[in-house]
Amino acid sequence: MTIKPDRVVLIGVAGDSGCGKSTFLRRLADLFGEELMTVICLDDYHSLDRKQRKEVGVTALNPKANNFDLMYEQIKALKEGQPIDKPIYNHETGMIDPPERVNPNRIVVIEGLHPMHDERVRSLLDFSVYLDLDDEVKIAWKIQRDMAERGHRYEDILASINSRRPDFNAYIDPQRQYADVVIQILPTRLIKDDKERKVLRVRLVQKDNVEGIEPVYLFDEGSTIDWVPCGRKLTCSYPGIRMFYGPDEYYGNSVSV
Repeated sequence: MTIKPDRVVLIGVAGDSGCGKSTFLRRLADLFGEELMTVICLDDYHSLDRKQRKEVGVTALNPKANNFDLMYEQIKALKEGQPIDKPIYNHETGMIDPPERVNPNRIVVIEGLHPMHDERVRSLLDFSVYLDLDDEVKIAWKIQRDMAERGHRYEDILASINSRRPDFNAYIDPQRQYADVVIQILPTRLIKDDKERKVLRVRLVQKDNVEGIEPVYLFDEGSTIDWVPCGRKLTCSYPGIRMFYGPDEYYGNSVSV
């Protein structure tokens, strides 16, 4: 027996494949509690399986390969406290498997390539996040993930990245403008020739004047910190930390670490 929640909070998390959405969602689950949060992977709303996409000549990033009508209907039902029979996209076989029953929860997170692409789905969101990886970091992460976890060849990964780039620029990246918060992952400025991308620069950009959301400040508004640890006192390899606040010309307030 399931209990219908009084109100369902809907969060959208957008980003390209391999940009760290799964890691980010694990942190959300730690914050809210797994029992209170249900995650919907929007890959499940692919209208074309892997073979069909190849035959038609489109990538999964192209809206033509996704069923936004069904996505809207089912996400709307969940927000209204109704269960759904959600399709399943099987990443191993590339096929669309039989649906599974999903019950509403207090917090529903929709994550994937297109949570803010369709205006109808976007209007349902209570809060939205866009994960924005620098190209250098994205390539390094995707190579590491796909080679280690999926057994892909280095050459095939690079070819896939290059083939997806036009669709990413056309359909995924424009969703940044709709996000309440953009989390940018950038190469560090503190280490020269950091090829492994183990030390990164993170920038949190928050949209101004979002109802019910206050600006985030680690310290006093406008504070700047620039600290480089003394190598004689510290044994860690990290060269320092810098924190600052400032306006972003496109999004609003930003915090960088």
